[in-house]
Amino acid sequence: MTRSHIAHKLLATLAFTAVTQFASAQTFPDRAITLVVPNPPGGLVDTSARLLSEPLTRVIGQTVIVDNKPGASGNIAYQYVANAKPDGYTLLISYSGYHVGNPALFDKLPWDPLKDFSPIALLTISTNVIAVHPSVPVNNLKEFIAYAKANPGKLNYASQGNGSISHIGTEMFKQSTGVEMVHVPYKGSGPAIQDVLAGQVQVFISTPPSLMQHVQSGKLKGLAVTGKTRHPGMPNVPTTAEAGLPSFQLESWVGLFAPAGTPAPVVAKLTDSVKKSLAFPEVKERADGAGVELRYLTPAATDALVKKELPYWSKAIKSANITLD
Repeated sequence: MTRSHIAHKLLATLAFTAVTQFASAQTFPDRAITLVVPNPPGGLVDTSARLLSEPLTRVIGQTVIVDNKPGASGNIAYQYVANAKPDGYTLLISYSGYHVGNPALFDKLPWDPLKDFSPIALLTISTNVIAVHPSVPVNNLKEFIAYAKANPGKLNYASQGNGSISHIGTEMFKQSTGVEMVHVPYKGSGPAIQDVLAGQVQVFISTPPSLMQHVQSGKLKGLAVTGKTRHPGMPNVPTTAEAGLPSFQLESWVGLFAPAGTPAPVVAKLTDSVKKSLAFPEVKERADGAGVELRYLTPAATDALVKKELPYWSKAIKSANITLD
């Protein structure tokens, strides 16, 4: 076969692939879509998935299923979606702690945050809350820092898992305040909060969906929120700046990603449908009730956010000497 024949055959194959992709994109979706969640039920990531699934079902005209695949610091879910067929039917609900944290935490990560995923949209963003069990004899952040310093290693802190924002963020908090606490990792916010409420673990820095109702009921003490403004669901809890620790701020985000190679028309259909879904007033009401802020971003803006945060979290992880050993 001559070079000319090979070139013509290659062009014909590429043309056929493009036509096939276009045709499938035109009919997309014609069956259920699955949102793969790297966390168990409960907490910011699962809450974000469930906030989206019902309105997206209405907008896109097909059932949207939430599939929780927790474990291995999110890597099970991420690898599953990275290896899925890039047709728009298997999507990842991505958590910032895993997406931009894991690349600095694992020497051999089975997925690449940029090469293996096509961004669809940013969904939600959340501040974090520094909360302690009532058995800890403190009433504010300054008292807590003083107590923790006077009792090094006697307090345990929960995280959503190794490499999660609650893990990285608490290590950053330890570094900025000089306190010593023992890390107890869990597989998500749900299991963690149970032990915190029981007093088996005394400290939890996590997002409002995990903690807000327990702070409101008095089952936990909210010492500070780690954003620039107070949280509307916890108006009596000061910001870290108001509580005397202006250097410590911590936010988490959740986004929607498809496997790399997903056709551009499918990505466009999905991001437009997500934007419409998040604009329903009742979705904002549910988000407010859960303590989550809806924040839609386009695929390009979501991609830019990932690229901006990868070096930031890599530096933060290394400076806090965080490892998964």
